[in-house]
Amino acid sequence: MGQAEPDLVIRGGRVLSTYTERIRPDREVWIKAGRIAAVQPAGTWRKTKGSAVVTYDARGGIIAPGLVDPHIHIESSMMTACAYAEGALLNGTTTIFCDSHEIGNVCDAAGVEWMLKDARQAPLNIFLTVPSTVPATSPALETAGGDLTALKIGALFDKWPEARALGEKMDFVQVAMGDERSHAILAEAIKRRKPISGHIYGREFVAAGAASGINDTHEAIDRAIADDFLENGFWVFLRGGPPTTPWHSLPEAIKTVTELGANPKRVCVCTDDRDADDLFMFGLDWVVREAIKAGMSREAAWSMGSLHPATRFHHDEDIGGLAPARRADLVLLDDDLNPQCTCGGNCGENRRVTPLLEASLSQPYRYPQAAYRTIKLPKAPALTPELPRERVVANTIRTELPGIILFHDQIELAPASDWATHFNRHDLCFVTVVERHGKSGKVAHGLLHKFGLKAGAVASSVGHDAHNIILAGTNEADMRLALATIKRSRGGVCIVKEGKVLAAVELPIAGLLSDQRARVIAKATTKLKRAWTQAGCTLPYMGFNLIPLAVIPEIRITDQGLVTVPAMELVPLFESQ
Repeated sequence: MGQAEPDLVIRGGRVLSTYTERIRPDREVWIKAGRIAAVQPAGTWRKTKGSAVVTYDARGGIIAPGLVDPHIHIESSMMTACAYAEGALLNGTTTIFCDSHEIGNVCDAAGVEWMLKDARQAPLNIFLTVPSTVPATSPALETAGGDLTALKIGALFDKWPEARALGEKMDFVQVAMGDERSHAILAEAIKRRKPISGHIYGREFVAAGAASGINDTHEAIDRAIADDFLENGFWVFLRGGPPTTPWHSLPEAIKTVTELGANPKRVCVCTDDRDADDLFMFGLDWVVREAIKAGMSREAAWSMGSLHPATRFHHDEDIGGLAPARRADLVLLDDDLNPQCTCGGNCGENRRVTPLLEASLSQPYRYPQAAYRTIKLPKAPALTPELPRERVVANTIRTELPGIILFHDQIELAPASDWATHFNRHDLCFVTVVERHGKSGKVAHGLLHKFGLKAGAVASSVGHDAHNIILAGTNEADMRLALATIKRSRGGVCIVKEGKVLAAVELPIAGLLSDQRARVIAKATTKLKRAWTQAGCTLPYMGFNLIPLAVIPEIRITDQGLVTVPAMELVPLFESQ
């Protein structure tokens, strides 16, 4: 009302209203104690002599609410939460809802709590969607480091106020079949009236998921299933990712709005997974602009990235819009919706780290020593299968872009004197999973079809979701070097060839995270991706990490062996003809 002085007045800008989806010219925003006091016509506030009010000139830019990412995995960035904040803030994101099921799969509830402590020190609003599917499948199908029971999940909800929803329910087949453990976990969220996130592939599973209490999803891969999700009461998070990765389903899924006429009121945008390199180039702001390219207006697209996800998680009274009492989490945009400055207690102007942000990032959370001791490998594991001496049919895994779904190919192998003959004849290479939690010590062998690797080996300790070591290669010597490299760095991703390490990203925290700053990790990731492409791998390394994820069709490999999905059955590598 103008009866007291604000702390800050942002002047000379236009305001993007997510409530009315219009851009209002000549406005100024008054801020008091970190909250918006009022949005007024330009020139309403007049500075008086001796006033302590700070003013900021928006220089004709667009003032908008900070972006709210409704579904991400911090671990996919290979950074800690404190490091992740840098890239997020510079891209206009001020709030994220993260599912930390990766570190939960390795370190159980303790790992989730480490991530929450990390998040509390990050200069970013970070809320948790409690990991719901750890392990992702039964112990008969994979070995994980963690086991988040319904009891443990309920305890996380009750102990941590940041725990605002149940994370993606990966085991959608078990949910549809009425599995007792799956529904006990759902019940912990339902009785606390928490939102429940889903992970569903296949239109036949949509209604069963909705009936079980699941009410959002980020796995809409085309307009048909996106339309089914909306009609069954789901919130749909349109996932945008770099076009070279498996995560760019937005252009097809958004057609439920642009072609089938669905109302976007329950549609959001999200990033899901970003490595450190891609976080800087393909943040949530980039996903918003992709929605505009696909036919949405600027105002509607920004609302899908701010107000809509805030509303979905019942936080629209705090974030997602510019109105009195809302948090002053603001971003200044140019006409193309490129962030110029992000404010949310910290600022990144002209995509540079300011002294205020630098001070916060320089004092990150330090993970305990236990987090650095998670790579526990069996002694001298056999990394390649025995060469068949008679004619067999091999159950192989065919990789194909975008890379989320893998295909089950049966290939007849005639007797040969060496593996190279089979590889050259059928475009194959080895794929091996080594249990790394110090439990079963199991090793499983498989064959990748059309992966493109012609020499050397690649390996990763980020083998979703149990995060056993996954390797692919053309010879055992290079595969052994790759495994030794990961063991030495206590986790990571690497590429080797002819006895030399060509590129590596070290991930010593739970075999998932680096303890370096964001730009350091981004530089190492850029080198890794360049070497990965030069090695001929047709699937990006983040897609390679999904090969053990035994909840997505059609065939996967875990430390227990080859698993068909959705049958959830183990099949042998070789069968008699």
